[in-house]
Amino acid sequence: MTDRLAAEVNRELTADQARAYLDQPITTDEREAVLGLVRWFRRRYPTPAERLAYARRAYARWSRPVAGRPLR
Repeated sequence: MTDRLAAEVNRELTADQARAYLDQPITTDEREAVLGLVRWFRRRYPTPAERLAYARRAYARWSRPVAGRPLR
């Protein structure tokens, strides 16, 4: 990650800045992109049991420490 990107990712917003961002309506393109991802996920994991199994695997993966990265 570049220094510029890291600075942008880690910047802190004021309450007014966050509110202004969150008050923006979702665009049609954003909505369609999210719905497309939901459709893909439901095709890939068609049953609730498969979705839960995926979530458990993903959580285990996210919970593992990454080599060379300090724990928080």
